[in-house]
Amino acid sequence: MSNANTEFFDALRMLEKEKGISIDYLMEKIRNAIVIAVKRDYGGKDNIVVVMNPDTDEFTVSINKAVVETVEDPDTQITLDEAKRYSKKAILGGNIEIKLKTKQFGRIAAQTAKHVIRQGIREAERNQQLQEIQRRNQELVTATVTRVDPRTGAATVEFGKAEAVLPLSEQIDGEIIQEGERVKIYVVDVRDGDKGPRALISRTHPGLVKRLFEMEVPEIFNGVVEIKSISREAGSRTKIAVKSHDENVDPVGACIGARGARVAGIVEELGGEKIDIIEFSEDPMEYISAALAPAKVVGVELDPSGAHSCRVKVPDAQLSLAIGNKGQNARLAAKLTGWKIDIRPESGYYGDEPEEIEEHDEQ
Repeated sequence: MSNANTEFFDALRMLEKEKGISIDYLMEKIRNAIVIAVKRDYGGKDNIVVVMNPDTDEFTVSINKAVVETVEDPDTQITLDEAKRYSKKAILGGNIEIKLKTKQFGRIAAQTAKHVIRQGIREAERNQQLQEIQRRNQELVTATVTRVDPRTGAATVEFGKAEAVLPLSEQIDGEIIQEGERVKIYVVDVRDGDKGPRALISRTHPGLVKRLFEMEVPEIFNGVVEIKSISREAGSRTKIAVKSHDENVDPVGACIGARGARVAGIVEELGGEKIDIIEFSEDPMEYISAALAPAKVVGVELDPSGAHSCRVKVPDAQLSLAIGNKGQNARLAAKLTGWKIDIRPESGYYGDEPEEIEEHDEQ
């Protein structure tokens, strides 16, 4: 059995090396299965001893029996005469271990080993997949579209060894995703479920825009320029507030790039989505004024009660520009700054009730 034992442990060691499955994990599973199977042959008694030692190639299965004068339970007891056949040191009142022949447990060990190894490989692959997806959590990845559901519009994509579904609700309005296409996606979250690790992915999340800017703008990647806030209505418009940590670097200019090349690349990736890049300011009046670009702001009056609320005046001719189509510009400015914004015309004449936009936390 020694040579067979060596082969057995060598196989486990190879699995540990190649698949990353712990040899202790495999031995524990095999040991438990042998105990359960042998118990069935010995009345379900808890007297099975399995020794597995990869250092010495020892692999034995024994039955532990008490040495008694009169046997009442042959599964757990043995007479002294019978015990002497197994061990000359046997004494009345003591215990002996009777080693089983390999054929009595070898088949069980082999079957169990196969099952445990298959299960272990599945678990190892699942763990590798989980680790790979977790490494990509909140990152931008390029994925290949493998299938588009004609009914729901959901796209199945692959990146690395991982697969994920991009629902229609997380796709940019108006874009058509086709099988075989490579698309950039943002991994919003990773969850480990019953069917394995699952990545929640999106093309509408503000994080996608943030990562695109990090890729396109070296000053953001190296920390000279910081993205302070992003608000986004995917497929339509994004506002991004940036701050420079170097007085010699213009944060807005760095993001736009020479002749607009940097921002143009991002706009193209997002299918023509408009992007307003503004400079962040610790002064809320300056920040709010900048956030309402492209409209010009005449004045900002902060709520004296301390609530994050303000009244903004804009030239009459720019009122509709400040508010934006269906209130979008004002809404995105409110999300970007975290302030409730009440926009009014400079003349004071509004016609209807003033437009008041509340901030919403989108990040």
